[in-house]
Amino acid sequence: MTFRSAAVGSTLFVVLGLAWWLAARIRLVEPFLLPPPAVVLDAAWGLAADGTLARHVLVSLKRVVVGFTLAVLVAVPVALVFGLSRGVRRVAEPPLEFLRQLPPLALVPLFILWLGIGEAQKVGIILFASFFPVFLGVSGGIAGVDPKLVEVGRVCGLGRLAIARRIVLPAALPSLVIGLRIGLGYSWRALVGAELVASSAGLGYLIVDAENLARTDIVLVGVLVIGILGLAADHLARLAVRRAAPWIRDDAGLADA
Repeated sequence: MTFRSAAVGSTLFVVLGLAWWLAARIRLVEPFLLPPPAVVLDAAWGLAADGTLARHVLVSLKRVVVGFTLAVLVAVPVALVFGLSRGVRRVAEPPLEFLRQLPPLALVPLFILWLGIGEAQKVGIILFASFFPVFLGVSGGIAGVDPKLVEVGRVCGLGRLAIARRIVLPAALPSLVIGLRIGLGYSWRALVGAELVASSAGLGYLIVDAENLARTDIVLVGVLVIGILGLAADHLARLAVRRAAPWIRDDAGLADA
């Protein structure tokens, strides 16, 4: 990320913070509904000082990492099979498209019945939420591969797996990166829903528990921390892709990473 883009982004955050402070100062919104920034910072400091915030953050981070990693490990091979086999695509595309329309939160009761109320249920919700962005990213990238490149590979004597590994997958990388970034964002979105039920730790639990106690300041702390963690995760992912495959920066929106 360039200094200029970082300065512009930081300026916008400052403006939003000032608008928040002003709205609380002139009581545009009741303090109970929108506490001043200082009150939220005090709540965050108290949670950080006694280790509560760190405990919830670590629990949520573990769930997101495990769920998102499993989604990538499942979505990429499935998308490759779809791209290389028209027969599989014809048979499996309708049910997958049906599943894609289902909101992850609507499936929470079923996940609880099937997976219990432990970590498997929470990881399963995150996996389901982030699977389709990654899958569609890879599928779209494969569909956009120049057929001439595939034909060149066949002329050179490459088999189907070699063509997929050496031609199709590299050509699909820009779309894959976009799918990964969107899927990572969906993982954080699904986190709160995954931690709504039968959870004793995590940022989602922290938010729901604070709501029950009418602690709007702690609710805002949880929301802000999720946003900061999601922003940091996306930035780290962009940096990693930029270093590993710098030639795809412009196609994947990584030029300023």
